[in-house]
Amino acid sequence: MSAWGRSIGWSAALAAALAAVVVVSAAIGPVRIPPAEVVMAVLNALVVPVGVETTSHGVGLLTLPSIDLAYRSPFAFPVNDVHQRIVVGVRLPRILMAALVGFALAAAGTVMQGFFRNPMADPSIIGVSSGAAVGAVAFIVFPVALSTTLTLPVVGAVDVGLSHGTGVSLFAFVGALAAAFGVYAIATRHGRTPVATLLLAGVAVQTFLGAVISYLQLQAGESLRRIVAWLMGHLSGAAWGDVAVTAVVVPPLFAVLLVYARDLNVMLLGEEEARGLGIAVERTKRILLGASALITAAGVAFAGVIGFVGLIVPHMLRLVVGPDHRVLLPSAALAGGSFLVAADTLARSGSTELPVGIVTAAVGAPFFIYLLVTREVHEL
Repeated sequence: MSAWGRSIGWSAALAAALAAVVVVSAAIGPVRIPPAEVVMAVLNALVVPVGVETTSHGVGLLTLPSIDLAYRSPFAFPVNDVHQRIVVGVRLPRILMAALVGFALAAAGTVMQGFFRNPMADPSIIGVSSGAAVGAVAFIVFPVALSTTLTLPVVGAVDVGLSHGTGVSLFAFVGALAAAFGVYAIATRHGRTPVATLLLAGVAVQTFLGAVISYLQLQAGESLRRIVAWLMGHLSGAAWGDVAVTAVVVPPLFAVLLVYARDLNVMLLGEEEARGLGIAVERTKRILLGASALITAAGVAFAGVIGFVGLIVPHMLRLVVGPDHRVLLPSAALAGGSFLVAADTLARSGSTELPVGIVTAAVGAPFFIYLLVTREVHEL
């Protein structure tokens, strides 16, 4: 079977597994809901446009017409109203956010392990997680007013602003990108970016940013608890708006990574060999690093720092499907989504909800040690 045929087969199987994990996760909680009712609740929430509605809105002395689409669900399954609200309004946004973040982190981890030819690499190796942490913690300690009042013709004064949670995510995203591209700028000389230099620059920047985070924690005062919760990883505040933003950013970036999967395979032979085979090495490295940094930043901006997803999932899938990134990349991404959904379900199933980062580390670290002890680890 061809590589792309194997990729489709593994992706279909893992996508089905992810869907099953999502349904089971949505059924688990203080209020137990049968999985069949979860599926019906989700189907009831799906809507399609069925027509056009015209309404009038008064603004000052003016009455402006407005044209809106009318939506209706094609399904009408008998579902308890409380269960419908719990599934669609409370559990599903959190679960889908976990799936998207796990998908993004596992995809970036797969690329980083191939890029550095080291199965111990993960998305944080170029400073993305540390940069996001600095941005988020800085905003929590020194909040900035992200609101203003605009005076528009006819309409008058309009308040425009972002919530505190959105501000944290925005600063985390900007911090992640600044750190990643700062590492790249430090490591690049005369248009070339040696992998070893990039790795060392990432370690140095991570160490410095760790010191900045420690200093900010000393200045936190009453905000320290919130900082610690963010640094441990969290999904409890996920809303549909967060899911929508992440869903817009992650799939296109993953598509970019998948397009370069073959080039990443060739680069495993070494940069000189890849150049000899016609690969534009420096351009490919820039694209892979940029897309990996962006997709990781999109995940950690809303979920905080979550470890081991981008490390253990690609390594585990590599043992199952092989090192061909045309197969490994989509397989690891889908498995990462399932892993994080399952970890978050476990985190919120006890009497006290745990940060999901604790669960991923507690589950991932022992399993990874087991892999290291029972299998010989080679360079990629």
